[in-house]
Amino acid sequence: MLHRKLLCGANKFVSNQSVRTLMLQEYNGMTVLSENNVRVPPFGIATSAEEAYNQAVKIGGKDYVVKAQVLAGGRGKGKFDSGLEGGVQIVFTPEEAKEKAKQMIGHKLITKQTGAEGRPCKAVLVCKRLFTRREYYFSITLDRTTNGPILIGSSKGGVNIEEVAATDPDAIITIPIDINEGVTKENAEKMAKKMGFANECLKEATELIINLYNLFIKVDGSLLEINPMAENVDGQVYCMDCKLVIDPNAEYRQKALFEQKDTSQEDELEVRAQKSNLNYIRLDGNIGCMVNGAGLAMATMDIIKLHGGEPANFLDVGGGATVEQVYEAFKIITSDRGKVNAILVNIFGGIMRCDVIAQGIIKAASIHLAFRREKVGSAPATLPLVKQCKVLKKAHESDNSELDLKIPIVVRLQGTRVDG
Repeated sequence: MLHRKLLCGANKFVSNQSVRTLMLQEYNGMTVLSENNVRVPPFGIATSAEEAYNQAVKIGGKDYVVKAQVLAGGRGKGKFDSGLEGGVQIVFTPEEAKEKAKQMIGHKLITKQTGAEGRPCKAVLVCKRLFTRREYYFSITLDRTTNGPILIGSSKGGVNIEEVAATDPDAIITIPIDINEGVTKENAEKMAKKMGFANECLKEATELIINLYNLFIKVDGSLLEINPMAENVDGQVYCMDCKLVIDPNAEYRQKALFEQKDTSQEDELEVRAQKSNLNYIRLDGNIGCMVNGAGLAMATMDIIKLHGGEPANFLDVGGGATVEQVYEAFKIITSDRGKVNAILVNIFGGIMRCDVIAQGIIKAASIHLAFRREKVGSAPATLPLVKQCKVLKKAHESDNSELDLKIPIVVRLQGTRVDG
């Protein structure tokens, strides 16, 4: 994620998705801001082109911004499979808003972060276009070095902040916050001044930073990013957009926010794994991995890379997996047909029992063999041998079973008595 890059530098950044966080859609974040006394432009959400037209009429005026609601960076430079260039469009009439929304909703937006497959756009945010005098960057995240929140700001907002951090690191300002004391007026004013706010805007920006920090704590945030935070020609300070990420451990007390989770923006296999309480992240390689414990899982991936291979996934079955979970893990790993060429199972039995893993493997293999026998049975022995071969070949090609184990599996099971 961006905040780790800003704090740690590009070379120390390893993974952009290490835990199952809740990232809200922009319109959800904007709603949270407006409900907590944070000034945002007038906006509305639309799930159809007609709704986009109605929202523009409701907002009034003659300048609007139509934003695709897709959880991916680089929306402005993205491209829709409809042919539309850009996921952020400036329009001047409700009719134009309707036309742009038609080319966004129901289509996939492709950016550098989504990959070639893109991500579906189910809604657009229509907001009033404000004419700003200056734009800034501001965010709050958690700093592992100081074990507390940290304010991050820059006078260079409205652009790719990662590029700013790489080309002009001095433009990034950070102020750690004592979690017990919270943000003080002095902290907030110091940040506002360093960002470049002055005169009548300084007081308002200071109050805004305090409000944003209080909101960050209130919703159990792990990241609150505003890019840009802007002052308009009248000297008012606005949050022009919002990226809000919630700590997954807070689900029990942030139920209303977690109900807004948009799983259509996530990898379908990762969503499926989460439902089975499996820690799974899809990668680009061709060697499937099933391991217990995040540390051993990462070490296993490192060994695969060291020997010239590429892991197809990160999969940690944890310490209390059942036979059914192991079986489901095999189904998930092999769901990418034609991609995974082999599976490495690396289990060190401690809390996790090796015999449970073995039973899961046996179940997976047994069900696959039973399915294959059913297919083979579709070639009657009374047919000539050549026709039998054709029937079996067709059955093999049409094999659409959920579990595909026609690949090598290497299994390493060792326990706490390995040296005994």
